[in-house]
Amino acid sequence: MSSEYSTPGSDGEVFRPSYPDLDPALRPYTMVSYGLPYDQACKKHVDGFLKAQRVYIIASRSLSQQTQCLAKLEASLGEKHVGTWIGIKPHTPYDNLLDIMRDIKVKKADCLVTLGGGSLIDGAKLITYALENGVDTVDGMIELSQPFIVKIDEAFATTFAGIGKMPSIPLVFIPTTLSGGEYTRFAGCTNPRNHMKVQFSHPGMFAKLIILDPDLCRTTPDWVWRSTGVRAIDHCAESFCAIPASTESHPVAIAAERSVKRLIRSLLLYAKNPDDLAARLESQIACGDSTMCILYSIVPGASHGIGHNLGPLGVGHGQTSCILLPSVMKYNARVNGETQKRIAESIWSEGDIADILKKHGLSKAESDFGDALRAIFDELGMPRSLKEVGVGRDKWDQLAVNSLEDICCKGNPVPLTKKEQVLEILEMCSGE
Repeated sequence: MSSEYSTPGSDGEVFRPSYPDLDPALRPYTMVSYGLPYDQACKKHVDGFLKAQRVYIIASRSLSQQTQCLAKLEASLGEKHVGTWIGIKPHTPYDNLLDIMRDIKVKKADCLVTLGGGSLIDGAKLITYALENGVDTVDGMIELSQPFIVKIDEAFATTFAGIGKMPSIPLVFIPTTLSGGEYTRFAGCTNPRNHMKVQFSHPGMFAKLIILDPDLCRTTPDWVWRSTGVRAIDHCAESFCAIPASTESHPVAIAAERSVKRLIRSLLLYAKNPDDLAARLESQIACGDSTMCILYSIVPGASHGIGHNLGPLGVGHGQTSCILLPSVMKYNARVNGETQKRIAESIWSEGDIADILKKHGLSKAESDFGDALRAIFDELGMPRSLKEVGVGRDKWDQLAVNSLEDICCKGNPVPLTKKEQVLEILEMCSGE
């Protein structure tokens, strides 16, 4: 990143575009702030470039009940704060959003702020989209979702202009995890009737502002920070491996290779000392770069696609990647083995990471990228199998059927078009 975008202002804040190294014509309109406490940064920009008058907050239940973080934010906003909603269920079921939407309409909010993790972020995106398009029931949400099931490949296109009306309420995300959803125009939300997770998308779903505060993230449960960090590694791994080996100079390949090493190093430092705020911020910044693939219409693979549908079965967001990614890499090696070899060699070139891989019994010559990922996830204490998270074979069939509808499975380096292919991957990470 150029010094132009990393030099703090007089108040200590770095304020920059979300992808500072990209051509401005390719960047979304999102700005990123770090260096100030989250409540001060939010107040500064609500009064400043956002010019908002009626701010509505959707806040994490745990942050609201166990800390003073929400109270600090509300106090900072003062009379501009018009309402707060506490909590959204994991994986963002449609029916959990309806009462929030009604309250936002009643309060006439002109800015929506989330304080917490990925489910809140996805929910806020879909809320603004649904409100603009006159949807206020589960049946309406299901109808709204249909184009994103049958034409999601179009929604991933760089030229995508959006289906329906563009959301008009600006979004401010204050994330406390590393899932990366705050950087994208996608909202993964779940149909409560069949547990299918649908990826809604619209250019108007990009955040206006992302506020990073590593001190705030000390409130995040340890397993959530680690597992969503693995999710960010998944973004890097699948985007890198979706690009042919002959195009190693592609901006996404460069960003993914750089970011995966930054994420691994910073997560390992965090694991040694959770109070290392520099390591936390390093993970947050690398997390942003890990999502660059979306801007280039590069579709992640089956770890994302199956993971989108594994989550609603009760698996924590991020834990899906801990279980699936190493097996998906091994499954795909038949077609992108050379690409995987290149990123594995890059990881092995980092002495501190290589020491961890050797600690887990690996050698560079006799292991592959999937083995390296598994060793790193084991070092972070993450789950290895479906068995560990309580997903038995009785759930596999519907999981496989739902996964086939996900664009990330269709776009996997080995396209998943048959239920048997998904079941083969699930068998690889069954733990039985």
